[in-house]
Amino acid sequence: MTSDAAPARPDPTDEVVDLCRDLLRIDTTNTGDNDTSAGERRAAEYVAERLAEVGVEAELLESAPGRANLVARIPGTDPGRDALLVHGHLDVVPADPDEWSVHPFSGEIRDGYLWGRGAIDMKDFDAMVLAVVRGWQRAGVRPARDIVLAFTADEEAGSDYGAHFLARRHRHLFDGCTEAIGEVGGFSYSVDEQRRLYLIETAEKGIDWLRLHAKGRPGHGSMVHDDNAVTALAEAVARIGRHRFPVVLTDTVRAFLAEVAEVLDIEIDPDDPETAIAKLGPIANIIGATIRNTANPTRLGAGYKDNVIPGRATATIDCRSLPGQSELLERQLRELVGPDIAIEYIQRQPALETTFDGDLVEAMSAALRAEDPGARPVPYMLSGGTDAKAFSQLGIRCFGFAPLRLPADLNFSGLFHGIDERVPLDGLQFGVRVLDRFLRDC
Repeated sequence: MTSDAAPARPDPTDEVVDLCRDLLRIDTTNTGDNDTSAGERRAAEYVAERLAEVGVEAELLESAPGRANLVARIPGTDPGRDALLVHGHLDVVPADPDEWSVHPFSGEIRDGYLWGRGAIDMKDFDAMVLAVVRGWQRAGVRPARDIVLAFTADEEAGSDYGAHFLARRHRHLFDGCTEAIGEVGGFSYSVDEQRRLYLIETAEKGIDWLRLHAKGRPGHGSMVHDDNAVTALAEAVARIGRHRFPVVLTDTVRAFLAEVAEVLDIEIDPDDPETAIAKLGPIANIIGATIRNTANPTRLGAGYKDNVIPGRATATIDCRSLPGQSELLERQLRELVGPDIAIEYIQRQPALETTFDGDLVEAMSAALRAEDPGARPVPYMLSGGTDAKAFSQLGIRCFGFAPLRLPADLNFSGLFHGIDERVPLDGLQFGVRVLDRFLRDC
């Protein structure tokens, strides 16, 4: 007996898990070196194939061999409206399998989570967007405005081979785009069982990665030696690493803290916001880093033999500046390191900040509340940086909105670039439902 019934269409909320799992199994480690970074083209080809299956044509654009980006446009029903850019990066930071409970590129499902490097940074969002678009195409749904999709390389090393390459060399692909959504926003923070704040990114700190250079007189390691480059560098690095820059509250942070004060029924001392921030549990690390400039030593380099005092020593410092604070941060750092240490910038990208208002914000908020009646959307500043820095140069107003409803006890901020990165399966499915509502009508 045969049946002429059409096969059932995959449910996007089910398909998102498989899409994300497939992406996690493609090792797209970005080491910051073209010779050792891998997998971005294979991931971009995977996305292109999944889009082609449902009739969406995409353009694959390489900035260097293997450093592939993908751009596609979904036409809207109203050609007179401005387009919306939806962007996500495909690269991930390195992961050491010996440190993980599962292999970081296994895409293992365990305890209600999907595990793997990139699960929340940010192949989860890539998969959500793919699931929504594939569902639309099968059902014949068209959004109200053009949606431009960009899946990028190299975000984890400054975006030179990814979003900045696209913005410089292929800006015509973003014609008409006036607003954008990307990573690290729209995730939940549980106040109690009934209420959740959803943090929508309206600002992000600047990237000020720099390298310190110390010089000294080379010599034999067994002798008294007062002109030691390693000693000079170590002292400068220690001063930076122990320094706490003064508190500066931006408009976005003030707005976020006002929401927190109301929801938690507490008073926040503007001269001592850290006392209140400490009560936020897992997200305190992110929020605490947005009330001041920060500078963290991350790498050291010196010498070539155990018994030779080297003539040069270097250190890398990951600095993040508040909006409008980059030049002040440089002056502060020069005072800390002293006149004998040279400073070289290896990445310098500005902080971003926009307001928490407008039709797009209303659409985000409505979509969240429709799926979670306990949702309270609030603005916040991301302590890191994203591809928004590149796309904002095209005059695009950028937000972080990759919606996830998270378990109250999950240390979400600790998973970024950490071990055992994972995303809740029901959080992925929640994100698909919210994005579907949002993107249809925004």
